[in-house]
Amino acid sequence: MADTEGKKKRKERSSCLGYPVSIFFIVVNEFCERFSYYGMKAVLVLYFKYFIGWDNDFSTTIYHTFVALCYLTPIMGAIIADSWLGKFKTIVYLSIVYTIGQVIMAVSAIHDITDTDRDGVPDNMTFHIALSMLGLILIALGTGGIKPCVAAFGGDQFEDHQEKQRSTFFSIFYLSINAGSLLSTLITPILRSQDCGIYSKRSCFPLAFGVPAALMVFALIVFVAGHGMYTMESPKGNILLQVMKCIGFAVKNRFKHRSKQYPKREHWMDWADEKYNKLLIAQVKMVVKVLFLYIPLPMFWALFDQQGSRWTLQATTMDGNFGAFIIQPDQMQIVNPVLIVIMVPIMDSAIYPLIKKCHINFTPLRKMTIGMLLAALAFVAAALLQIQIDKTLPKFPSSSETQVKFLNLANTSLPVIVEGQEPFVVPAFDSSNEYMTLDAMNVAVSVGGRNTTGSFLKEMRHTVLINADGMLATLNDTREKPSQGLNAIRFVNGFRTLLNVTIKSDELSLLSPLEGSEYLMVAHGKANFTIENVDGQKCSYIMQLGFGSSYTVLIPGNFSFGDNCHESITAVQEIEPNGVHMAWQIIQYFMMTCGEVVFSVTGLDFSYSQAPSNMKSVLQAGWLLTVAVGNIVVLIVAEAGSLPDQWAEYLLFASLLVAVSIIFAIMAYFYTYMDPTEIEAQFMELEPEDKKKKELEMMTKDNAAYENKDVKQTKI
Repeated sequence: MADTEGKKKRKERSSCLGYPVSIFFIVVNEFCERFSYYGMKAVLVLYFKYFIGWDNDFSTTIYHTFVALCYLTPIMGAIIADSWLGKFKTIVYLSIVYTIGQVIMAVSAIHDITDTDRDGVPDNMTFHIALSMLGLILIALGTGGIKPCVAAFGGDQFEDHQEKQRSTFFSIFYLSINAGSLLSTLITPILRSQDCGIYSKRSCFPLAFGVPAALMVFALIVFVAGHGMYTMESPKGNILLQVMKCIGFAVKNRFKHRSKQYPKREHWMDWADEKYNKLLIAQVKMVVKVLFLYIPLPMFWALFDQQGSRWTLQATTMDGNFGAFIIQPDQMQIVNPVLIVIMVPIMDSAIYPLIKKCHINFTPLRKMTIGMLLAALAFVAAALLQIQIDKTLPKFPSSSETQVKFLNLANTSLPVIVEGQEPFVVPAFDSSNEYMTLDAMNVAVSVGGRNTTGSFLKEMRHTVLINADGMLATLNDTREKPSQGLNAIRFVNGFRTLLNVTIKSDELSLLSPLEGSEYLMVAHGKANFTIENVDGQKCSYIMQLGFGSSYTVLIPGNFSFGDNCHESITAVQEIEPNGVHMAWQIIQYFMMTCGEVVFSVTGLDFSYSQAPSNMKSVLQAGWLLTVAVGNIVVLIVAEAGSLPDQWAEYLLFASLLVAVSIIFAIMAYFYTYMDPTEIEAQFMELEPEDKKKKELEMMTKDNAAYENKDVKQTKI
């Protein structure tokens, strides 16, 4: 009766072009939700590193912990929807949790610049960390919980005769997912790079998190707005729980009878025969057979999901200038969805037919093996790229060393002798070319024949200001490469009067003669500095900056204001700009995307084709679980691994995936493909007899119990 009424309601509801109007609310909701999730996720690892101040390894660990949680919670969402609340209420309630989490993330990134240190990191991080972790937990519960419900809820809106429309809906639904992912990955990093003036003029994480939060609010409103048009089915019980109970009973029963003389059974699941019918047992056997093949799969996801962590961090050390536009490090993730849109039709319409014409039996499991090997190859490419990046990085002093260079403020060259080093000459208004590394912190130094003792700090770089009178001052240089692709710029006043240096609204403060300023972090591109004296005379000095460089700019003693004032200024480079272009990452993204198309798309199709008719969702839950386990593998390696170089970690992951691919290929070789429909049909015929047999057994047990009761009463 309930089903009949449900069908009647569908007929009465309005349609557009043969589709239920309700699905448009669902598609818009999915687009906004995916924009919200991928937008927040795109900048997340940079938020951990640059706002909270965690190092690369810990940022990677927390990032993958979050992603793992997002793929563990779908099981919870499926159970809640099928067993208690139904799909609609589950989506609404968990979307509210999701929205609250996104808002909390945006709030956690708000901070007053007066409470930050010189690097823009808030001084008291406890409040911000607690808020952000709470936000991420709520987001994981929300996005994971609704993941298995939204698509299925969309499918419920169609009647049985609308198979074509339902198929088209799922294509549109998948397109909305990729559209949301692509646009958010493009837009959110741009929002992050804006000067929002809330806590830092370098990154605007409140805006980058706030826009996804607003999209999630809109997604919830749109979904609820369609309430009156939805076809909603009542919960019918969770097949996943039935499968788990059946497996649990089989294991328990087998363990219980392990030492007794019972007839051997063909399959361990046959031990559930005493309680469950043969059809369900046969279906569970098919599911278990596929789930066994899933065991090696998490290793693929362990590599795949590092696009948002390790690869994004790698991009921060590269040159993102593409000429007509600048690519942010977190924007490089957009290469993956763009390539997916291109590669999927190419593989289906060109590559696979070509392989078939060559009479190669390219089975689904063989495709998945190739996909895993392509992912491993992508990490080999990432390792080779990292080696090239490492060659361009400066070598900073160890814990027992110090590094020193000299900057000459005099208008004549000066000879310098440092204890234990070869003598050298520092040109006028210039510096010694390279840092010299010293083991001793106190060394004898001679400048222009004047002897003194230089005192330097361990693990530090120093610039020593000198003139004909000897050593004048020692400046502490930056001891790390500037982050986020910014450039560290400071000025040294070799002029005879006070000077003020500004860029836009940032002031380096008044510089006394023979004094150096603090570093100012300046973005890439053309930087226009204004130098002004106490009389109001100004000089414009322009620097063309790359990504990640450091300079000390000397205003010499012969400096004079005028049209050509900038010609006498000397910029001394301490750290070279990023020398490897970000475009080189496209190679590894291309290999990884090819691997994803061959592995993921094929894997989903294989799982669907090999699953019983009523257990598609069970295998979907198992598939999502492999993603979660893969992210757990990454955080274990990131925390437990002690590899000194990033390229070595890339090769470790590639080697592990190759080894797992070999194991998977062996498992696939012995796998026999099934026709679930045919198997189910065989057991459907036996089901009535099976029921009669079980009813007879129950009657026998009841009679025995009744007889025992009579015997007891007689004895009494």
